[in-house]
Amino acid sequence: MDITFWEILRNIFEAGIFVYGAVLLGTYALLALFSIIAVRAYAKKGASQQVEVLLKSPLAPGITVLAPAFNEGLTIIYNVRSLMTLIYPRYEIIVINDGSTDNSLEQLIEAFELVPVDFAYNVKIPTQPVRHIYKSTNPAYALLTIIDKVNGKSKADAVNAGINAASYDYFVCTDVDCILHEHTLMELIKPVMQEPHKRVIATGATLRIANSCEFDQGVMTRMRPPRQLLPRFQEVEYIRAFVLGKMGWSLINCVPNVSGGLGLFDKEVAIRCGGYDFSSFGEDMELMTRMCRYACDNKIDYAIRYVPRTLCWTEAPVTVRIFGRQRTRWARGLAQLMHAHFSMFMHPRYGRMGMVIFPYNFFFELLAPIVEAVGIIFYIAGAVLGLINWPTALLLLLFIYTYSVMITTLAILWDQLTFRYYKSWREVIYLCATPLMEMFLYHPLIVFFSLRGYYHFLSKKKSSWGNMQRRGFQQQASGTAAAN
Repeated sequence: MDITFWEILRNIFEAGIFVYGAVLLGTYALLALFSIIAVRAYAKKGASQQVEVLLKSPLAPGITVLAPAFNEGLTIIYNVRSLMTLIYPRYEIIVINDGSTDNSLEQLIEAFELVPVDFAYNVKIPTQPVRHIYKSTNPAYALLTIIDKVNGKSKADAVNAGINAASYDYFVCTDVDCILHEHTLMELIKPVMQEPHKRVIATGATLRIANSCEFDQGVMTRMRPPRQLLPRFQEVEYIRAFVLGKMGWSLINCVPNVSGGLGLFDKEVAIRCGGYDFSSFGEDMELMTRMCRYACDNKIDYAIRYVPRTLCWTEAPVTVRIFGRQRTRWARGLAQLMHAHFSMFMHPRYGRMGMVIFPYNFFFELLAPIVEAVGIIFYIAGAVLGLINWPTALLLLLFIYTYSVMITTLAILWDQLTFRYYKSWREVIYLCATPLMEMFLYHPLIVFFSLRGYYHFLSKKKSSWGNMQRRGFQQQASGTAAAN
């Protein structure tokens, strides 16, 4: 009786896993095809003429760059100077010091000759109190504004304060530790200006790992694959997620979210939907969902676009402890988002967000770690009871492994063939070898930290915006890799 029951249960489980896996693998194949089409279309358009027009036009949309900072004293001066290298006719930089307990503010005051000023700060989104707003006495830093506020225990509260002070109709949200390409603003605004019919409410671009790259005065001068294994896994994951995933979704206007590391947003829509949610652990996903929801509720024919070009480099965690803290927070934010907006699930009123994006995120992002964990437990129990068909199981494992390596390698090669980021094919082959280990070394960590994030969400464990203990890029400015 017990054996029969287990056989029935196994058959049901295996059939469910087969359907689940087939749909997921088929989706990846479609995204790869969509990505190739989207990247080719981007490359064919070219950028030089449009960039020149934007550079010379006084009518280019104004953009506010928002960079929240909490205890970033190690890198803050270097990275603010990096933001000042951006090339765009109308932009401003607002750095929000979110109650740092280190010397971040003192460094900013000294380096940029800042003094407190009277400022027309209009509170459109409630935040923790603003203490002072600083401007420079040096005309060379006229585009820089520093907001010093009480710590809001979240990046969201800091960015909302920046939105309140923003002068322009569009804002770019980035992290103060990120290094941006000098043409970032021009690349991000192009989809807004090129879209003939829809209102583009957000655009994003590819992020890459800065570890082992070389920088000079805030400009990336030499891209290299990270030497350390954990950051290299993250580099591979980013290429797959941005170049293959988000570019594929962009082609059919189904971008699930714009990364918190770099994204341009329509300020009016962001304010009308309430800004960033300070209680969210995935504030970037949450804002994007509410902006889409607002657009659908108000019958705005909207679009979210992605740019395949790498415009942002960010320092990746190099220890499992810090990496785990980051990924636990991301998973908790996803669970929180699904719970808060589940009414959108399969709701025709919310168009692609309700009928495509939300179901995909629910079944293949939220549930994926749970399905994998249950599968492992099931097969361990089956092995103990002698119910596993090992030739079939090993063949299935080999197929999944080969498919995942193939998809990731395709993303890496397509990215390199299109943009030539790495100077030698030896570096590309070095990076392509990483997916061979990903399934066994990196992916189990993702599953574990995702499950821990779900547990923290269900148990309502307290957490706050912490410091990732950056190593900084100062050494890289002299041609050495600071992250290694």
